[in-house]
Amino acid sequence: MIVIVCPGQGSQTPGFLSPWLELPGTREHLGALADAAQVDLVAHGTTSDEETIKDTAVAQPLLVGAGLLTLRALGGPAGAGALSGHSVGEITAAAGAGVLAEDDAMRLVALRGRGMAEASAATPTGMSAVLGGDPDEVLAAVASHGLTPANVNGAGQVVAAGALDALAALAAEPPTRARVIPLKVAGAFHTSYMQPAVDALAAAAAGLSPADATVPLVSNRDGEIVTDGREVLNRLVAQVSNPVRWDLCMERFATLGVTALIELAPAGTLVGLAKRALKGVELLALKSPDDLEAARTLVQEHSA
Repeated sequence: MIVIVCPGQGSQTPGFLSPWLELPGTREHLGALADAAQVDLVAHGTTSDEETIKDTAVAQPLLVGAGLLTLRALGGPAGAGALSGHSVGEITAAAGAGVLAEDDAMRLVALRGRGMAEASAATPTGMSAVLGGDPDEVLAAVASHGLTPANVNGAGQVVAAGALDALAALAAEPPTRARVIPLKVAGAFHTSYMQPAVDALAAAAAGLSPADATVPLVSNRDGEIVTDGREVLNRLVAQVSNPVRWDLCMERFATLGVTALIELAPAGTLVGLAKRALKGVELLALKSPDDLEAARTLVQEHSA
């Protein structure tokens, strides 16, 4: 069984979409996605600099657009036993599974990106990766500083989020055998600080008519399998202010008997986590069109 996964914010690098736009029809596809989001995805995926594509309002539509572009180049989700996405990548997964039309997904992610950027600007907050250490001790240390474990990624990685002074205190007294690395993000994503963005997203989602998933979705809330369209949409809205449990997603992949995993562009982060947590599973990061043949072969060999 093969699972297709979709990365979250921070995976993007300048120019990463340039080779993809050399494929027939991809520039037009990305242009249509850009029109729906009202964000110039062609420029941001090819010529925009690192600082520009780090902007939350730009990064999120860019990531979902890139995922949908590369999923279509792969041939869609046919053959996959499940789809899953980390943070904003869950919107990519939902659209890939047919829960949302691509235009609706792009409008929703554009609203999400703007809302989270505005919520971040309202209160100075941040995020720090805690690498290594005993998992229970790390979570206890995060809580003791009044921080939220915004991403529990497995493979010895937790991302703490909250007030800047609390993050500084955690860095000054890190858990035993752990390193604390500040992340270059606008604010404390997946915490209560993002509630204003949730409210706007919920209002927009209420006007959508989601379909049931054609491929099972592994939810990053708790690793549960979800196919009901409205439930998927409700979870997409709620996750903005709630932790991402990628560790539970990977545990679910293991219990499903996943034998191969493909990460859509901009790929690498989730394959890196899977390398440490999913021993024996064949992994492929779909970074450029040069990887397509190997990816299609992997789908054929491990299809559900």
